[in-house]
Amino acid sequence: MKLSVRNQIPGTVTAVTPDEVMATVGVRLTGGQEVTAAVTLEGVLDLGLEVGSAVHVLAKATEVSLATGPVDGLSIRNRLTGKLTEIVLGAALATVKVSVDGAEVTAVITRDAVEELGITPGTGVTALIKSTEIALATV
Repeated sequence: MKLSVRNQIPGTVTAVTPDEVMATVGVRLTGGQEVTAAVTLEGVLDLGLEVGSAVHVLAKATEVSLATGPVDGLSIRNRLTGKLTEIVLGAALATVKVSVDGAEVTAVITRDAVEELGITPGTGVTALIKSTEIALATV
């Protein structure tokens, strides 16, 4: 199956914490950074997720935000640090690619945000993704 989701990062499940309807799933990306996904309990069971399962972390580029400074005081669980590698500017939006420990994370942000943040290739950034915006796929 091919997907239009730009962000498809391989990793390994490190924890599964089920609740009545949902579960949080911890994933260590191949580069070592950690991600938390909030998925339905049904999804965990359907995929057979358990510690050690190989998965791909999926996140739409429009669900990725970028920060150039400290990100304290946020409820967003996933904060992937990396270096900006490419910016493609459109009239209103921009596609920004970030290298995160050998993986690539793509964000779609406004052109105004690119200008206000003053980001260019080589800029250190943190990619922010809410755990509820992450899907998991088994390999």
